[in-house]
Amino acid sequence: MKTLRDKVVVITGAGSGIGRALAVNCAERGSLLALSDVDEAGLAETVELVSRAGATQVRSDRVDVSDRDAMGRYALDVVQQFGRVNVVVNNAGVALAGDFVDLEYSDIEWITGINFWGVVHGTKEFLPHLIASGDGHLVNLSSLFGLISMPGQTMYNASKYAVRGMTEALREEMLIAGHPVGVTAVHPGGIKTAIARNARVSAKEDQAATAKLFDKKLARMTPEKAAEIIVRGILKNQPRVLVGIDAHLLHQFAKLTGARYQDVIAKGAKRVLPAKVV
Repeated sequence: MKTLRDKVVVITGAGSGIGRALAVNCAERGSLLALSDVDEAGLAETVELVSRAGATQVRSDRVDVSDRDAMGRYALDVVQQFGRVNVVVNNAGVALAGDFVDLEYSDIEWITGINFWGVVHGTKEFLPHLIASGDGHLVNLSSLFGLISMPGQTMYNASKYAVRGMTEALREEMLIAGHPVGVTAVHPGGIKTAIARNARVSAKEDQAATAKLFDKKLARMTPEKAAEIIVRGILKNQPRVLVGIDAHLLHQFAKLTGARYQDVIAKGAKRVLPAKVV
């Protein structure tokens, strides 16, 4: 895929953050857009922004990616309207902070339903249409935490590692079968989005302090810059896209130190992470 002009691009989680920035970037490149989110107000704002950016065709839907049947209907509706699908970006995601021992099953099911099953549903339902397009590309959002693990992020790590493994294996399957579908796993570092402010936390975590740490210390890159890096990765058919200097540095650090990176991070986390709620 050398251009996104006149390509039908599907983006989940398009109501804010990276999803919104990707939608605007694609609109400026002449794409036809199918955007979804559970946040209808945020999605409406995105639709207005992409219209200003020059989008000629935009479809917007409230879709819960964790709902298999809803995603199945959504894929059929998109294809019925546009006749094809060229790019799917499984971007929708949420966060859950807290030591594993303190997490509730309901929160574990919530994050895996969106971060993992949402990607599974988006991939499974749209993949046949990407293959049929003759010029398709699948983009699945993992994370820096799909490359290295962090304390207090067990289930976020689990979901993002799962996305990485699934995406890399699927790319191999597309290559073996000779299907005309590029596959890219994206690993953003700290991006200035609302994911931490909207996260769930265990009963022993300070939600405000956790969000402040992310917003003030960890989120360095704008969603717009992240979107540009991701789009360039699509057009270069990159199998893996790391977004942000933190993603590059920590990935290299973990490769150099092997499993011992866990010891270093554990020591550093004691000084950085907010105190537990008593």
